[in-house]
Amino acid sequence: MAQRFRRHAEAHFRFITTPGVEPTNNVAEQALRFVVIQRRITQGTRGPAGRPWCERISTAASTCRQQGRSPFAFLHRPLHAHFTSQPTPSLLP
Repeated sequence: MAQRFRRHAEAHFRFITTPGVEPTNNVAEQALRFVVIQRRITQGTRGPAGRPWCERISTAASTCRQQGRSPFAFLHRPLHAHFTSQPTPSLLP
């Protein structure tokens, strides 16, 4: 543990020397919390095809929440675009 601290001491205290760097990773943990709870409740996916689908839907929902957008409204738009032959909307602001 001491060797690791010697090698990475600068990274451990970067939040002191660099403005804008948070001392915790709470933002990242909060973004993952919904996905972890959902996986625990549903026992994950049953097959290899379900895993990428869940990852994509969770990513889209998390991105919408971070941008202050409704995940349901955003997910409705690509479905509508698909069935009406319109271009797919972007998650980029």
